[in-house]
Amino acid sequence: MQRRDRVSAIIERELWTLLRNRVVIAVGIGFFGVIVGLSGVSMGSPGGYVSLTYDLLLPVEVLIPTLAFAYVYRSIRGDDERGELDVIRTYDVSRLEYVAGVFIGRTAVLLVVVLTTLGVAGVVASLGATPAVEFFATHQAGDTPVVYLRFMVFAAVYTLVASGIALTVSAATRTNREAIAASVGMLLALAIALDLVVVTLVSTNIIDAGSIAVFTGLSPASAFRGLVLEMAIQPALAVSPSVATASPLTSAVSLLSWLGMSIGIATVATWTETT
Repeated sequence: MQRRDRVSAIIERELWTLLRNRVVIAVGIGFFGVIVGLSGVSMGSPGGYVSLTYDLLLPVEVLIPTLAFAYVYRSIRGDDERGELDVIRTYDVSRLEYVAGVFIGRTAVLLVVVLTTLGVAGVVASLGATPAVEFFATHQAGDTPVVYLRFMVFAAVYTLVASGIALTVSAATRTNREAIAASVGMLLALAIALDLVVVTLVSTNIIDAGSIAVFTGLSPASAFRGLVLEMAIQPALAVSPSVATASPLTSAVSLLSWLGMSIGIATVATWTETT
């Protein structure tokens, strides 16, 4: 069996595992309900897609990691607890092939849920759209669907990173209790702790306020937030902020680095290679 076939078999296995899991389906429906419900509140907002993106930014920033951990944290850990990981190791499957298959399979479902939800939310919000307010835009590409499409693209990248971090937790922990505790800890770190560290460093003058745009991009959540603010929302505003809220380059590199490190750590931690 070729490498592509081995990875494809694992991907198919993960897809069916998720699709048969009622809890996973319920969590996805909950995510859909919250985001689409919030978009319904934004119907008719004078800010259009800019306002919608602002309204959804924080909920998406917090809920995507939550959804990712719900979908992924039991993947490798579950295989290990059921003894299936030992069986998989008897086949001609490398750690990288196994991790790649698990990651792609789980993340594919996750991306479908996230992008479908955001797509429906955009449609719902547009149903009550009012004529564009000119002071929101500096050019023709101001308050248009392009703003929201960029937001969706950044959300997709953020989903990949969150899924990779959840996979690392699943591979690095050794019991279900450890996986749950680590998942809660990582969620708190992503949502609150890393941003608080940056604020503390600025308030204690360890880093100057002018550098905060760079340092905020080091956290996955703040990197996602910075990309949305700087690359999606800011170009649509009539008056640009005097100080950049984030460095797009730092944020992009940070997200890609988190993704690469997560997959790498998960691959190493999955099992010990024997000769």
